[in-house]
Order: sequence, then structure tokens, then C-alpha cells
Amino acid sequence: MKVSDFHYDLPEELIAQVPLEKRDASRLMVLDKEKKTIEHKTFLDILNYLEPGDCLVRNNTKVIPARLYGEKKETGAQVEFLLLKQLEGDIWEVMVRPGRRLKPGAVVTFGGGSLTGEILDYLEGGNRRVKFYYKGIFNEILDQIGLMPLPPYIHEKLKEKNRYQTVYAKYDGSAAAPTAGLHFTNELFEKVKKKGVEVANVTLHVGIGTFRPVKEETVEKHDMHTEHYYIKPEDVEKINKTKREGHRIIAVGTTSCRVLESVADENGMVKPVEGDTDIFIYPGYQFKCIDALITNFHLPESTLLMLVSALADREYILQAYQEAVKERYRFFSFGDAMFIH
Repeated sequence: MKVSDFHYDLPEELIAQVPLEKRDASRLMVLDKEKKTIEHKTFLDILNYLEPGDCLVRNNTKVIPARLYGEKKETGAQVEFLLLKQLEGDIWEVMVRPGRRLKPGAVVTFGGGSLTGEILDYLEGGNRRVKFYYKGIFNEILDQIGLMPLPPYIHEKLKEKNRYQTVYAKYDGSAAAPTAGLHFTNELFEKVKKKGVEVANVTLHVGIGTFRPVKEETVEKHDMHTEHYYIKPEDVEKINKTKREGHRIIAVGTTSCRVLESVADENGMVKPVEGDTDIFIYPGYQFKCIDALITNFHLPESTLLMLVSALADREYILQAYQEAVKERYRFFSFGDAMFIH
């Protein structure tokens, strides 16, 4: 399978640069994967497509303000850090810019000295292992001096930090938001529950690898990035009960989908587990757990577009994307949504 089989043309002006004022005011394209129909709705209409007994599974990871601007202690040179992953205690994997200046032993100060980072050594891909020194609580200091690590295609400044965060974000650890969840409000979840729909959580800390382009020409050769996840016993119970009773598991976003498909057995049952997943879902994959997916519109030739094309037919998905361009939907992280059922 060629990566170019997942190409579509996207005018740049359709890449959403800022979130809408109201989260649930976005548009919703509804795809029926059996009938191959395409409907144009608003996100609030999702309620009409949910049935009592269904289970929505969402990713409750929290984006940390992982972008830090500081200066190199010896020279005062400007330096940018992007925290990717907590390795142990105060030691993190960090993407640094400019890389050539930051060799092991270099010290960088942030926020007028409230945080200091020492480069320990190199990691693969040019990232660094960094030890941080500070007084107080690390996450509180990050909140004060860090910026949200917006995707590379967003060039506008984010006015409110919490708009790149789901309303149910709980556990710190992501370098990017699980963006399908950005459309939900607490009021909408109340209506979902009133309808008899169950809501379960999984946690997958989204890495910056989610934006990494596929460099291979053939899909199967792509080396998928790894992300850490866990799923708790009470959520396992909700998901398995839904499966046993013959109702639908609806993943809110590709990250929730990847967790469920990573932990499910051949009958779609899941277990409480913590681990790392590098699951790569592309056409030909047989889904074990999820029945439907709420997702945003993804980049051309991306692994996420491949995942969506595995759930519904590739040509049908690309036709839907062409229609979205024609109807001027908003694309990517702050864009509109799609429901595939």
C-alpha cells in the first residue's frame, strides 16, 4: 500500500488556526460506513446518533504547558525546550532548539531562574535527556512559565490555555491534545448520560510523534511512535459490560481507539493494564473492540487518516474529505468533527 494512496488536496485557509468560541458549535460530518452516506450536521446533533446502552470512551490525558523558552547559562543564548516524556523523577526527554549549542553539561535557565535544566546526554533522533532543578512543585512552575505546545500548522497565538485541553482532562502527560474531545462540553456529557449512554475513560499520553510525517513510500514500512497508556478497572467494567450486552463502543478520538485496540482480546474484551503501544492501524486491520469513532479531519498521508480509512473504506473516506473541502469544513486540531458509525 502506498502512502500516496492517502493523499488529498487541502487549501491552506481551511486549516483552523483558532478554536471556535463555543466548543460544541463545530460542524459534524456523519458517515454511515455500511450505507456509504454522508450527512452534514452540527456537533450537538451527535446526541441523535447515540443510543441507550452505547459507551463513549474518551482519553482523559492532560496537555502540559511543555514549551519552555530560556537562556543558556554560560552565553545567554536563547533556547527552546519541548518536554516530550518524563523518564524518571525530574529527568525528561526533551526536544531542544538550537540543538548544536546544547551538549551534555550545558545548563539552561527558565522563568528568571525558577527552573533550571541540565543536559545529561543525547537520545535517538537528536533529543536530550535533561534533569530539572527547582524549588516547589514542578507542574505549578510549568503552569506559570510554560506555553501550550500547539501543532506546527497552527501559527496563531492561543488566547486561553484551556482551549487546547478537553473539559475532562485529568492526568498530566501529553505533548498534544486528543482533539476529538475538544468539541464536548460538560452540559453535552450530561445530556449523553441522560440518554442512557455510558461514559468510560482511558489515558494515553499523546506524544509529539503524532505529528511526525510518514517518510516511507509504502505504508507497511512505517515505524510507528510509542505512547504510554493505562486503563482502570472501573472503566474496563463499563466497556466489557457494553460489549457483553451487544451495544456499541464509540471511541472519542484516535488515541482512545488505539488504547482499546491495543488491550482488547479477539472478542473485544479489555483488561486493566498499563503499558506502551506502537499499534499502527491501516486498511486491512480488523477492529476488535470499537464500533464507531468520533474524530477530527486529519493531515494528508498521515497515520491517523490511515486509521480512519481502516474503519471505513479508504475511497469513501477520501470522497468524504473532498466533500469537506468543497463544503469548507475546518481542518485539524481546532477544526470540525466527523462521526463514523
